[in-house]
Amino acid sequence: MTATLTKELSFVKELVGTTGDIAMRYFNLGDDVSQVKDKADGTPVTRADKEIERHIRDAIAREFPLDIILGEEESKAEELEIKSSKRRWIIDPIDGTFNYARGIPIFSTLIALEENDDIILGVIHNPALGDLYWASKGDGAFKNGKRIHVSNVNDLSKSMLNYGSPKRLLELGYWPKLTDLINRTARQGGFGDYLSFAFVLEGKAEASIEVGLKPWDLAPMKILIEEAGGVFFDFAGGQSVFQGSCVIANPAIGKTLREFLLS
Repeated sequence: MTATLTKELSFVKELVGTTGDIAMRYFNLGDDVSQVKDKADGTPVTRADKEIERHIRDAIAREFPLDIILGEEESKAEELEIKSSKRRWIIDPIDGTFNYARGIPIFSTLIALEENDDIILGVIHNPALGDLYWASKGDGAFKNGKRIHVSNVNDLSKSMLNYGSPKRLLELGYWPKLTDLINRTARQGGFGDYLSFAFVLEGKAEASIEVGLKPWDLAPMKILIEEAGGVFFDFAGGQSVFQGSCVIANPAIGKTLREFLLS
């Protein structure tokens, strides 16, 4: 493990244990569903979202007081545009709030650490299924302590393609290309949220495409796919978690998708 990130990774692993307890307390009781509210952008928020983000912010402030924080529930819109040489933690207290609020155990807490415009650490934790994914720069990607790696499938016609919200793909004008990709690939899965990416990280699928997302949805995925041996790119041709779209894939299929989607 990179010596400079040993402390940070240990901190996050311990932290998501406590956030997982908060998430499962409300999830098991089922008392969050009746308290779901819609934010200004139409996405849902629950009491657990807010409590977990506050818990994470307080913990980071105590442990790393010089770092700044970007989070889904408390950050202002203008903070998305701030560029700083300081380290920045990017957090999503509950990714998959729709699922969480309906009692579906496909949700997670996402935490990433950015330095000099590069994501250097990322963690995904699903307390309902007991799964913990993590990666730090140069040290590989892991699930529950076991090293994970992308697949070596190099033929698009033999690939499994995952995607997120069909509605967002339709609204943003990507439906024709998705339809073409569905015809060109062997299997497709509309899992959404972290699971769509996780299957690629573990070599169970070859690629996942998403649009209409925020940096806290994408930041951990970037470092995880890179450390799992894969590639990350956005629909503008760059590698930004702030662009709102992404493809994660193994290198061979990623090359094919880049040529297809960006042409």
